[in-house]
Amino acid sequence: MSTSLRQSPGARVGLSIAVATGLYGVSFGALSVASGLDVWQTQLLSLLLFSGGSQFAFIGVIAGGGTPVAAASAAALLGIRNAVYGMQMNVLLHPTGWRRLAAAHVTIDESLATSTGQTDPVEQKRGFWVAGVGIFVLWNLFTLVGALAGDALGDPKQWGLDGAAVAAFLALLWPRLRSREAGAIAAVCALATVLAVPFVPPGVPILVAAVVAALIGWFGYRTGPAGEGMEPDVDPYPKVTS
Repeated sequence: MSTSLRQSPGARVGLSIAVATGLYGVSFGALSVASGLDVWQTQLLSLLLFSGGSQFAFIGVIAGGGTPVAAASAAALLGIRNAVYGMQMNVLLHPTGWRRLAAAHVTIDESLATSTGQTDPVEQKRGFWVAGVGIFVLWNLFTLVGALAGDALGDPKQWGLDGAAVAAFLALLWPRLRSREAGAIAAVCALATVLAVPFVPPGVPILVAAVVAALIGWFGYRTGPAGEGMEPDVDPYPKVTS
């Protein structure tokens, strides 16, 4: 690493986040194999989808007996936030050419938080690229390590891993419930999921919960008090992976 990068606060923060987040790829790799995917399918998910929350949602639905369509739908719903991040990053960084495509692929919670946490435009760019590219490389490396380790364990039920993917996704979700409003929405969605389970195929309840959350958000936005300067409850430093 050059001297300028070593002295760069954006690069230092981005590198530390990349290491911490990338290491978590071990759990995704192991849990993905435990959910029924093989090593190559697991690796392709990390290479092409590259969004920790969406990846855990995908394997969580598969682990619960859901169809690939239901799993892909759940992952896509969670991935919508990255499109919003992408618009913000496009305005902030102004990438051109191949960098535009690369930036779109590595725009995730952590690269956004690292970039927007800096005030200097140069440091915003450095933080974004170091975090985004660093996480991409390490996440995929440790996904492979976890997948190979999980594959070597054999039957996941023997080790109690068959429900671990769902538990891991809940662990990612829990730190985000920082306000009463978020907790209330989560409780309503959980109730909707439980009520839907006996009546719909595996994997569909999570889609029902997503629709309920979207409706609550839409009608809450439409019926919010006018003229009170309402601001969205947005965490400027979101947590998660990839």
